[in-house]
Formats: sequence, C-alpha cells, structure tokens
Amino acid sequence: MPHTEHVQQIWRNVDAVRRQAPLVHSITNFVVMNVTANALLAAGASPIMAHAREEMAELVNIVAALVLNIGTLSAPWIDSMFLAGAAARERGIPVVLDPVGAGASTLRTTTAARLMERVRPAIVRGNGSEIMALAGAAGATRGVDSTRDAHAAADSARALSRRHHCVTVVSGPVDLITDGDEVVLVTGGHELMPRVTGMGCTATVLVAAHAAVAASPLEGAVSGMAAMSAAGSMAAERAAGPGSFAMHFIDALYTLSEADIRARVRVGHP
Repeated sequence: MPHTEHVQQIWRNVDAVRRQAPLVHSITNFVVMNVTANALLAAGASPIMAHAREEMAELVNIVAALVLNIGTLSAPWIDSMFLAGAAARERGIPVVLDPVGAGASTLRTTTAARLMERVRPAIVRGNGSEIMALAGAAGATRGVDSTRDAHAAADSARALSRRHHCVTVVSGPVDLITDGDEVVLVTGGHELMPRVTGMGCTATVLVAAHAAVAASPLEGAVSGMAAMSAAGSMAAERAAGPGSFAMHFIDALYTLSEADIRARVRVGHP
C-alpha cells in the first residue's frame, strides 16, 4: 500500500476512535496507570483499569478491547488476566498483550508465554528483547528496557506471529509490525520518548483503542503506532526535556490531525 493510502487509513482510525470512544480495559502496572489512562482520554477513547477477579467477566462484557500488561505481576493479577482473556476471547474482542520485561525473570517470561497460548491475543506489542524472549530467541533484556532494535527482532516477530496467529509489534526508533507474512515499518517519533516512563505501555493502549475500531488487527496496530509516532514528534518540538515532553505528548494526541500524520510519519515496507 502506498504511503498516501496508509495515511488515509490511519486518519480514518484516529477519527473513528474519537467518534466511537471505545472503552479499553487495561489490567496493567502501577507505574503507568495514570499515564496510559490520560493517553486514552486524549486520543478520544475511554479507559477502565480494574484488577479484581470477581468483576472480570462483567467488565469485559462492556468493553471494546482488553490490554494485558505484565509490568507489575502478582498471583491475583495473573488470575484476573486469564479470566479476562477468556471472556474477551468468548466475546471476540481484541486482546493486546504487553510482555513487559519478558526475558528478565522466569515469572515474566512464563506468564507471557502462557497468556500467548491460552488467551491467544490478537496483538502482542513489545520491545525487541521482549519479543525475542517470547519467541524463544537468544535476546537480552535489561530490566524492562530493550537491548535489541526492531530489525534485530524481525525474524522472531514473524515466527511469533505465525506460531500464534497474531500480529506482532516491535517498538523502536523504527516500529516493525507483522502478521507473519506482511511486514510494515512505521518511522517517526523522537529520541526523547524512551526517556519518559510508560511510553511503551502507552503505545500498547493506543494500539488497543485502534484495534477496537479498525478493520483488522494489523490495520489497528499500524494506525495506533503511527498515531504514537506522530504525537511523539509533535511533543518533542515543544519540549525542553522529558518532563515537559510528557505533558506535550498528551496535548499532541488530543490535537493530532491528518496533516500531522502525513508530515511526521513514514509508513512502508522493507
């Protein structure tokens, strides 16, 4: 698909999120709850963040997408993820898995692998090291930070998508999105983004919001990552450093236009 057609498709999904205000349920980590809730609101979606297993089935019944983020795991939250994932699969709503820190500990790696097998998410979004760890490759993870870029993880991403019939997103200076066959590259953003906590998790919830309105998981993943990149570029122009970047990023999501996407993001194929 030519870049111009990609831009039109991305903008349709940005506009659809604003018009439809999809409710996105995130079982996520303590570090990013406020950040990702504000990002969803700025993008036009609606967040809910609940973790009690007793209400999982009820809540998943009313949402448009589900995010499972393993950043701060505990046994009760893991139980809730499996319950919510089963309910989402039964309803046919998109599940987006963020395998934060997969490869850094046995708990993280095995939990992410079990979620892939049992919940069968539509999309998994992680950094290069996390995706390589999930795919069983010899990647290196430093805490929750990546030591591998998207291109280094490309083969692992394709293998993971083929094995689990999902879309895999590898975040980096260039984002790589694949369904196992097609590969799409999204170029944009800014080097300040990794200096602000929660940017990866924010990408995950934006992908979930877009997956709720898009024609396919691949389309939703591409448009969510493109919106993230464009907003990052806009915020960096106004920011003096990481602190003010975070504030301007939320404003950029709120004001994002088709012209911004066209000017600030390149979408193409290898």
